[in-house]
Amino acid sequence: MAQYKIPAVYMRGGTSKGVFFRADDLPTDPTLRDKILLRVIGSPDPYEKQIDGMGGATSSTSKLVLVGPSSRPDCDVDYLFGAASIENPVIDWSGNCGNLTSAVGPFAIAQGFVKAPKDGVATVRIWQANINAIIISHVPVKNGEVVEEGDFELDGVTFPAAEIKIEFLDPGGAEDGEESQGGMFPTGNPVDALDVPGYGTFQVTMINAGNPAIFINAEDLGLRGNEMQSDVNGNVALLEKCEAIRSHAAVRMGLAATAEEVTALRPHTPKLAFVSMPAGYVASSGKRIDPNSVDINARILSMGKLHHAMTGTGAVAVAVAGSIPGTIVNQLVAEKKPDQLRFGHPSGVMAVGAEAEQRDGTWVVTKAIMSRSARRLMEGYVFVPSSLDPGQA
Repeated sequence: MAQYKIPAVYMRGGTSKGVFFRADDLPTDPTLRDKILLRVIGSPDPYEKQIDGMGGATSSTSKLVLVGPSSRPDCDVDYLFGAASIENPVIDWSGNCGNLTSAVGPFAIAQGFVKAPKDGVATVRIWQANINAIIISHVPVKNGEVVEEGDFELDGVTFPAAEIKIEFLDPGGAEDGEESQGGMFPTGNPVDALDVPGYGTFQVTMINAGNPAIFINAEDLGLRGNEMQSDVNGNVALLEKCEAIRSHAAVRMGLAATAEEVTALRPHTPKLAFVSMPAGYVASSGKRIDPNSVDINARILSMGKLHHAMTGTGAVAVAVAGSIPGTIVNQLVAEKKPDQLRFGHPSGVMAVGAEAEQRDGTWVVTKAIMSRSARRLMEGYVFVPSSLDPGQA
């Protein structure tokens, strides 16, 4: 029997890759939809390779995106992101992917959801349905089509491409009505003492900015802050400690009832990041990062492993936290007061800006801005076994 085929586009966005779908090409029933998408990506895979699917066996390449016309008058498209676990039958829909956000605008234009000008820059208003937030994407176009080639270089991506500017509006707002317990700071504090059974008490910043995130000083984990993936991802004890901190912080943030629930069902968010004062290192590309070229070092864990660069929403959270007095990040950069926060990550350096102001004595971040690039890698159909064909159900 022939396999069931679904129109899809395989795209790179920032330092991530994912399979993009028109939302109306998938079943509306979320259970059936997720079964199909897990098979597309090649999960669950006890070998952790995703050989029989489109996933690349890393947190940066096991990703799924659904896009369709927006249900809101102030947006052009609705965008839903899913982070697929590699080894477990779970797709985490709890948060956004900032990197793949950069590919949503180009996809929307190519699919005819947005009419682009003949030449110049197309503005795509995106409703990020995971976190209920508006994102504005500025996509270069020529002859009415997306420009993909260019000279914009992004550490973590080998080849240059056209620059896409992304604006995250109100990135410090509540994640959503059900889960939020206090907007930007769920506990109401820029820093909290977090008790983690078996490990002790840690000073952390828990913040909703782009996605829910947790910041901790690298030295509190026994680290320097300039570690690479090989220094962290083979250290089982360290990863277990980091997951314990992340899961208990998620409970403190009101995102789950128990730490066990976070680990089992919510691997994508919140993300744990550790930061430090600048320290030199050699990036994964072989480029030496001078400590004088960055304001801080930052590393983030994604889906249980140290990320090879920096997640897009993690970059937003770094910039937002850096702009708010008293946070773990701000304590490291308060004297510098940079317009754009430049931080070193395992693949190189990234700069992100955030606009903050005080309203009635409370700090509010109105916008975070960063540049990314995106490119279509393949388009056509993905195939899954005919037993998953919703028409045969």
